Amino acid sequence: MFHLMPCPLQGVPGIPDSFQLPRMPNTFFQFKQFIVHQEQAALKVSTDSCLFGAWCANMISEIHLLPQRILDIGAGTGLLMLMLAQKTESLIEGIEIQEPSFLQAQSNIRLSTWSDRLRLYKGDVKVYDFSCSYDFILSNPPFYEKDLRSADDSRNMAMHDAGLKVEDLFRVVDQHLSPEGRFAVLLPAHRVEVVIALAQQQGLWVEHRCDVKQTASHSVFRSFLIFSRIQKHTVREEIIIRNLAGSYTERFRDLLSDYYLYL
Repeated sequence: MFHLMPCPLQGVPGIPDSFQLPRMPNTFFQFKQFIVHQEQAALKVSTDSCLFGAWCANMISEIHLLPQRILDIGAGTGLLMLMLAQKTESLIEGIEIQEPSFLQAQSNIRLSTWSDRLRLYKGDVKVYDFSCSYDFILSNPPFYEKDLRSADDSRNMAMHDAGLKVEDLFRVVDQHLSPEGRFAVLLPAHRVEVVIALAQQQGLWVEHRCDVKQTASHSVFRSFLIFSRIQKHTVREEIIIRNLAGSYTERFRDLLSDYYLYL
């Protein structure tokens, strides 16, 4: 996956230690119905990626989408594929360009109870021939286009636009999204307006927007967007991860309770 953050033992940039996923001595995360190994992946499971996956699954149900086929662009560890497999009956496909992450996701999928309807491809999404359309596409894409880059090429590919620019992402989505389909993307707050403008150039319009804060006193640091081909009023919501006492908020618990072991 393109922007999964460092192992929780090292912390997640931008989120205080108290907001991390439960610390574990192992290089994996045990969820209620599946496990995610991540020792070979360039970037790791993060709170915001888990929240994004849970929010997407909830929105699919809320808007009664019933997708037959789902595509995850930049599958990474396979986290989002597994989260949606738990909540839908869809055929879910993913594509990952990096060999170590691809092998890691492939292993995680094989260990799951949904391996018969999960398919993973290795390749560059810009040129890969899927030969089909999808009712729901999601991506946790590279978004630090102009931020400081790492000396690690695999992390640059995962966290930056080194391999897939936003313009390319929306062209791919436009090519493979069904007429009634939806596209969901996770973004840092400071890139939302630019991305929305680029999406409109491809005829994709924001249908739902969710802004995420660490606490009520923090600024928005992530946004989840769902695009469709029909221009309509944008439904907006805000999710706060923790209340001022340090506990998970009710909304966060509602979304993650079917996934997190200790909720």
